[in-house]
Amino acid sequence: MAGFGFRETMRGTWARTDGERGGGRFEFTVTARAGSLLDFRRSRLAAIEGTVDADGLARGRPLTGTMELRPWLRRIIRYQFEFKGDDGLPYSFAGQKDIRWLDPLRTWTELPGQLSDGVGMVIGTALTRFDLRGDSIAFVRSFRLA
Repeated sequence: MAGFGFRETMRGTWARTDGERGGGRFEFTVTARAGSLLDFRRSRLAAIEGTVDADGLARGRPLTGTMELRPWLRRIIRYQFEFKGDDGLPYSFAGQKDIRWLDPLRTWTELPGQLSDGVGMVIGTALTRFDLRGDSIAFVRSFRLA
């Protein structure tokens, strides 16, 4: 049974919470792929890969991870990815959209999350948004059956 894929860009800002100076722009673009609809139906997970830009931390760095897509019953879309910073050290991002049907525009497009270092210590918080006006057409056109 065929799978599917799509491409998405989230843009926003991040702020350090670990006492270090820094933060600023935070943006990532991912291509999500689910290998087969049967597997996806069970796990609701899609593999993601792409790039991340986080001012003072990572510039155009490759990322890999997963996206958990459960917007209808559990009302969540969860992002988890890892990347190496410009300093060569490992970092991760974890964020979740909590879908609320009384506030669909905000909850489907806004993604709060946390950035952690290689040992799991939270170093910052991020808030990104999907640009409905600027990116919707490209997002819809990116959907593919695989």
